[in-house]
Amino acid sequence: MNTKLILSAAAVALLSACASSGPMAPMTMAAPYSQMALPDAVKVPDGHKVAMETVGAGEITYECRVKAGTADQMEWLFAGPAAGLKDRSGKLVGSYYGPPATWQSADGSKLTGTQVAVAPAGAGNIPHQLVKANPAMGAGAMTGVSYIQRTATKGGVAPSQICAPSNAGQRIVVQYQADYIFWKPA
Repeated sequence: MNTKLILSAAAVALLSACASSGPMAPMTMAAPYSQMALPDAVKVPDGHKVAMETVGAGEITYECRVKAGTADQMEWLFAGPAAGLKDRSGKLVGSYYGPPATWQSADGSKLTGTQVAVAPAGAGNIPHQLVKANPAMGAGAMTGVSYIQRTATKGGVAPSQICAPSNAGQRIVVQYQADYIFWKPA
């Protein structure tokens, strides 16, 4: 009988403790990705669904070179990216590097692509971008990806320093961040 009394008292104490801790916060789920606010030029065509959402953070290297089609004009040209790709929970799930522009999953699968379109993303930010993916190399998360969108860009623009014949070949690294959204056929 003492055992029943002790167990009953313990149950009451446990329930009281739970009740006094206040209401539980409702579980929230991240809203599904929507491309509705993006310019039409960088929207993925109908018939596709989001396969993976990542946040890329890293650097873009620019090099001072002679501007294409000219003999004496100089400009900062994109030389390549190097960024880690994290999922929405912050877990490192891949990388983005180049040239050529390559997205690689932590599982070893990777892909390259061809730029379809860009659209302005605000002063000081690299543009939004839509890329048509080439077939993936290796089996894994990148298998079947048909498009990659670059959105929510922060930074990454060419340096404001002068690019002149006197510093031809100079490389400057700038920091950037962007969301990379991977799409597959629905």
